[in-house]
Amino acid sequence: MAETSPPKTRARSRWITIAFCVAIIVSGLLLRRFGPGLGLPFIVVKYGGSLLWGTMVYALLASTAVRRPAAQLAALAALIALSVELFRLWHTPWLDAFRLTTPGALLLGRVFSPWNLVAYAVGIGLGWGADRLLRRAGSASPGNVSR
Repeated sequence: MAETSPPKTRARSRWITIAFCVAIIVSGLLLRRFGPGLGLPFIVVKYGGSLLWGTMVYALLASTAVRRPAAQLAALAALIALSVELFRLWHTPWLDAFRLTTPGALLLGRVFSPWNLVAYAVGIGLGWGADRLLRRAGSASPGNVSR
């Protein structure tokens, strides 16, 4: 009996995925800086950054693992998000001092919140959906070459 190889997964465009990731980061920074003054609803300002962070984790994984199936990337992104949120329960003086800095707050957050896990999951879902749309649009364009 002949062995059959699994179907090839179409590669993502690394550059489009990186551009998407940069757009997410810029959006998150703008939301953090200007969101409260724009009159946005409290929930958008409070959890929008976490939602965008979850989307960014997915996009970073998608830009580095361009041939991995989206479901695997979403599962890995969820595992990373869960790990980072649980990591907030660990406290040491040096880690808490880092969390008080802007990079520490952006990367690790400050306080554990199960609601952040919900926001991360929604963000990862949005990243997964955007990935599907970008891959579909890329496969529809003539002469598309993924790198």
